Amino acid sequence: MRLTEPGDASPDVLFGRILVTGANGLLGQALVRRLSKDPRYDVLATGRDDHLMASGASCGYTPLDITNTEAVRRVFEDFAPGVVVNCAAMTQVDLCERERERCWQVNVEAVDYLARTCRMVGAHFVQLSTDFVFDGSAGPYKESDRPAPVNFYGKSKLASENVSREAGENRWAVARTILVYGAEAGLSRSNIMLWVRGELSAGREIRVVTDQWRSPTYNVDLAAGVERIIRRRAHGVFHLGGPEMMSVFDFAGRIAQAFDLDASLIRPTDATEFAQPAARPARTGLDLGRAISELGYHPRPIDEALAEIRIKLESWAK
Repeated sequence: MRLTEPGDASPDVLFGRILVTGANGLLGQALVRRLSKDPRYDVLATGRDDHLMASGASCGYTPLDITNTEAVRRVFEDFAPGVVVNCAAMTQVDLCERERERCWQVNVEAVDYLARTCRMVGAHFVQLSTDFVFDGSAGPYKESDRPAPVNFYGKSKLASENVSREAGENRWAVARTILVYGAEAGLSRSNIMLWVRGELSAGREIRVVTDQWRSPTYNVDLAAGVERIIRRRAHGVFHLGGPEMMSVFDFAGRIAQAFDLDASLIRPTDATEFAQPAARPARTGLDLGRAISELGYHPRPIDEALAEIRIKLESWAK
């Protein structure tokens, strides 16, 4: 017998057809794995790879480039989704600054087409966004705080939030997240946790900033939050971050501790020592009040999440 949570539908109710783009990314893999384990979801995962990477997931998969509008149209026609979750994005902040046209094509124009197509078929649209829509002067931020991005990536994601509304009144949701970490198979990009673990395991010193503050988010918890948006057909902007606010330097120290690595190899520095094309907001962080009260979102403490990741990585090594 499956225990339901307050607000859940009965176990025999079909929650519908869910189309997930960017399914081979850090969030995408965790999300399709979570959704595919619930028989009330009929999931089609899509991504730019030839096959689905997510271990433990059981769902359909088809290759899809979201900038190819004809391919997107065919997927909508063939699958007829009731919900579309867009996890696909160009997220390399400095690359977005250098390649603005490409960034805009992926992060805004493709999102606009997805949202408009959702409107045509009556599907609910969920768009992933970022803390980088804020300038970092007054974090942690609530959903109602005014965005003011300091780099082109943040500007593109703010624009993606705006075009998401093209899905129609009460048929769109934006999930903002922040400094996502975790371990999944075949990732095209690393994340801060894997980078810190890899460098320290090799005995290499790393420099990590003390003057940038975030609330790191475990990808599995983020997937749980997005699933709650899907299940409730929630509308509006939700902040789905981690429960603890800290400097990136302190987070690196927690990673070292969790994996029994030498934290003395982590050298403190600040943003002035890095010559990067894109500016970074100093202090973001996301206030989780709305997500906790309306979605029942409860991300786990960082040490607990890191311990779970360690078990996962050790099992892969066997």
